[in-house]
Amino acid sequence: MDSKNLKDVLDKYGKYVIQQAKSNLTKDVNKFGSNKGGGALYNSLKYTVDTEVDLFLINFLMEDYGQFVDKGVRGKTSTYSETNAAMSQFQYGSGTGKRGGLTQGINSWLKKKKFQWNDKDTGRFLSYKTMSFLIARSIYNKGLKANLFFTKPFEKGLEKLGEQIFEAFQLDVENAIILGSKK
Repeated sequence: MDSKNLKDVLDKYGKYVIQQAKSNLTKDVNKFGSNKGGGALYNSLKYTVDTEVDLFLINFLMEDYGQFVDKGVRGKTSTYSETNAAMSQFQYGSGTGKRGGLTQGINSWLKKKKFQWNDKDTGRFLSYKTMSFLIARSIYNKGLKANLFFTKPFEKGLEKLGEQIFEAFQLDVENAIILGSKK
């Protein structure tokens, strides 16, 4: 049976989720004003629709760290009420991540953005290493707030998807019956 209508509905859903997720990322300007779209996470958002016999799969692809940005990460010392990541399955200090990876990532981000703070006492710029340590320590203890850039459009699209899938499947079956009777 040709399932063109069903594949079209899944394609439309995938495009919707990716477009909305990218839009959410561009709206989420963090406190440093750095995430104005076009970053690695933004550019990695994609979907595929795989069709096999009696099986339809839609895969959403993104950078590995996208799940942390979406769901948030609980801090080592923060309480559930302090962050919006209370329901997150991820937590700093669990011992599962790469040691020093957060500091290294922040250090490379700071160098790329050429971002530095001034020392209050001397007026000199802080080194990237010092800034990386300070930011990483704060994130490690407080966590990362969930922004749900992917989850919200995924769930909103699912609300509409059920009825559309049924109608598309119904059209595909009707087309198969009509085409089958003409043979």
